[in-house]
Amino acid sequence: MSNLNSSLPLAGVRVLDLSRVLAGPWCGMVLGDFGAEVIKVEHPKRGDDTRDWGLRVGATETTYFNSVNRNKRSVCLDLQTAEGQQIARELAQQSDVVIQNFKFGGAEKLGLGYERLKEGREDLIYCSISGYDRRGPEAARPGYDVVLQGEAGLMALNGERDQPPLKFGVAAVDLFTGMYSAQAVLAALFERRKTGKGRHIEMALFDCGLMITSYYGLESMIMGEDPPRYGNAHPSIVPYGVFDAEDGPLVIAVGTNRQYERFCREVIERPDLVDEDRFRTNIVRAANREVLVPELKREIAKRKREVLLERLARAGIPCGEVLGLHEALTSQRAAEAGLVTTYAHPEAGSTHVLAPPYRFDGARLPVRSAPPQLGEGTNEVLHSLLGLSHERLSQLKAEGVV
Repeated sequence: MSNLNSSLPLAGVRVLDLSRVLAGPWCGMVLGDFGAEVIKVEHPKRGDDTRDWGLRVGATETTYFNSVNRNKRSVCLDLQTAEGQQIARELAQQSDVVIQNFKFGGAEKLGLGYERLKEGREDLIYCSISGYDRRGPEAARPGYDVVLQGEAGLMALNGERDQPPLKFGVAAVDLFTGMYSAQAVLAALFERRKTGKGRHIEMALFDCGLMITSYYGLESMIMGEDPPRYGNAHPSIVPYGVFDAEDGPLVIAVGTNRQYERFCREVIERPDLVDEDRFRTNIVRAANREVLVPELKREIAKRKREVLLERLARAGIPCGEVLGLHEALTSQRAAEAGLVTTYAHPEAGSTHVLAPPYRFDGARLPVRSAPPQLGEGTNEVLHSLLGLSHERLSQLKAEGVV
């Protein structure tokens, strides 16, 4: 395609993204960030569900859609029609990777399942994303991030001790599943270079949600119960978390005993808190947090944030401001890193696009194309890859297939 950058790691790899909403599109976007040509298939009228979520950008885009669909082309196909299904199969034959998250059995019903598509492409890498184990008793259950956050125990470890279960601010299970899926696709692409064979990758939201419980999950297994919730604090490091200075919040993470000594002597000027047996080590500080932390909070609240940050930095203690989301996105740090880009938009005038977080050889991977308008690549992709004539494309459009 015209926007393919041959210097990127996945240049020459073509991905057919049949997925929608978040986990699958995130996987496709990661592959696109690395240079793959990603063809996103959408319904001609409705498009991806997320084109109707979030704040409107032009006629067919939203902030939600744009957050997971940079570096892609949009091709409209009605997969409920025989012609649409056949075109999708032909596109799969021209692709290295297929991503799908249809309801259980949906891909097979449309003639787009792995067994069907690999008949003409033995080296096809096919990634299926579902809510639950596709081979288990819950295979047909739909997967929704908020449900999975509850079922995977994530809500139970999030938030303050005296609050009800709390979900993460973003769709963490979907996002991690998308990233895990991209990792699996990359591994399969690497293996294919040696074997010439493809793979059927099966990813489940529940599996990925459980995995990101991480050390809390292992602690729970040893304890035989849920670990306590500490909110912004740390279960075994004190002081650690968000504290209120006289003029605003800041984050302080005193990770070692030597840092604690410097914190008391140089930052809050309380050397007496160093010498007490109850506070000498992290283990005893954690055990006596109910006594120590209120005392530290009182000292921190007496001082300006700028003064505290300067002292903390000089003492070599990890620290930082607590910024609002808009503050973070518009900060000098984000600007210097090139993390927020602006693209011209034919209807909205301009639109913001977050840049990939990866740097190769010192350079950030580029946003090669802004998130696509609905169907913007239909004619070009189907003409260049499948040889469909402009007359045939006009006929398919009149029939509602594209």
